[in-house]
Amino acid sequence: MNNDETATSMGVNTKILRLLVNILATLITASIISFTGIIGFVGLAAPHISRSLVGNIYKFLIPLSMIVGSILLLISDTIGRLILAPVVIPVGIIISFIGVPIFLIQVLRKRGV
Repeated sequence: MNNDETATSMGVNTKILRLLVNILATLITASIISFTGIIGFVGLAAPHISRSLVGNIYKFLIPLSMIVGSILLLISDTIGRLILAPVVIPVGIIISFIGVPIFLIQVLRKRGV
């Protein structure tokens, strides 16, 4: 018996509960990113990128997530400073151009699309 069957046998509507929890998690994540800025998005993308490299071995996943996040920010800052030489493009704009496609690729790969 899996967890959904157990919850259903206790009278919990798992489809509605899963939908509500996903909506709540999305709203919480969106509010955090709206306060911290797009740079906080790196904290979401870096672990997914790292997980695709090393799997679920947390001994390697956590340090690699920190390394990938810092490399992602360094690359974004460097590109932002070099693209229009005298003008510095904010790192948040560059990280969105780099991070969003990477994150979307990770999400679509998980779904098998």
